[in-house]
Amino acid sequence: MSTADNMVEIRQVSRAFDKTVAVNRANLTLAQGDFLTIVGPSGCGKTTLLRMIAGFDEPTEGHILIKGQNVESVPAYQRSIGMVFQKLALFPHMSAADNVAFPLRMRRFNPALIPELVEKYLDLVKLGHLANRRPHQLSGGQQQRVAIARALSFNPDLLLLDEPLSALDKKLREEMQLEFRRIQQELGVTTINVTHDQREALVMSDHMIVMDEGVIQQSNTPREIYSRPGNRFVAGFLGVTSMFKGSVVAIENGALSVELGTVTLLARGNEQLFSVGDVIDCALRAEQIALIDTEDSRYDNSVSGLVRQRIYEGDRMVYEVQVEDTGGSSVYVFDHDPGKNGEHDVGASVRLGWNAEVFYAFPVVEKRVL
Repeated sequence: MSTADNMVEIRQVSRAFDKTVAVNRANLTLAQGDFLTIVGPSGCGKTTLLRMIAGFDEPTEGHILIKGQNVESVPAYQRSIGMVFQKLALFPHMSAADNVAFPLRMRRFNPALIPELVEKYLDLVKLGHLANRRPHQLSGGQQQRVAIARALSFNPDLLLLDEPLSALDKKLREEMQLEFRRIQQELGVTTINVTHDQREALVMSDHMIVMDEGVIQQSNTPREIYSRPGNRFVAGFLGVTSMFKGSVVAIENGALSVELGTVTLLARGNEQLFSVGDVIDCALRAEQIALIDTEDSRYDNSVSGLVRQRIYEGDRMVYEVQVEDTGGSSVYVFDHDPGKNGEHDVGASVRLGWNAEVFYAFPVVEKRVL
């Protein structure tokens, strides 16, 4: 893909505040029409990166290009960017229609065209029938929709979302995730979303970045990052993940034999990163573990354990299982069909099975930048 086809390019961008480096040598290429989500824990640098793209902060070093043009010297108000914030900043004295019209008036759109554009974007977010209501007369989800319509009304090149759903309750947040995605796909607007909610990142995005301590730890599609985490941090951040520490006893045919406590299990890892005798970390996601009755040839690994906790979550049962074989570590297991598999009481002995393909091995080293 040529530079001209990219909506956003970030080249070796860093941002320091006094002696604190908030973003460290970030690189990013985002194609026109794509939906990118930047995810990571609080303080990881994701909002700082978004603010630099928006023009609210300047990079300490590096370059930011939008539509192939370097924009470091372009003030925020001159960038063709729509934004939706966690605090929506709707004007309380204005109706929904007037809120949507505001950026059009500020950009000196033809007054004769504004009513038609306002109607178009309120209809897009399914609020045309509430155009005359003020923000306090709207629900939280409806206010979100007005903010989206306002951000899109002037047809920006880029839409930036700064945790706009974090204040909503779980059900409404999940509904709005799908609504954001529908609108983005319908319009084809290039979008960058910042969130700490991993489900939101997985559900909404074409592309995803995981950040920690100012560094992009991994950049790829949501499916690729979830199924092939690039390092220990990414594996632990996404999903409900149990971590183990062991040592490599053999490497053969792309599989690692790993000694954990009193058992030797098979794991997956990049052979070039390991040698026999290395101490390593292994990660295992809860949904990848099966509750089995006896030894089962379908699974490369199996261990016994005791149920320490059982949690009913409606669509699944969650077990915490203490596995003495691996040194007494705890493993979390999801059972999505407890009616079929039978429920296990606290204190019950169970057998767990999983395959090497989903048992991720990582060197015990500093985080790698991917």
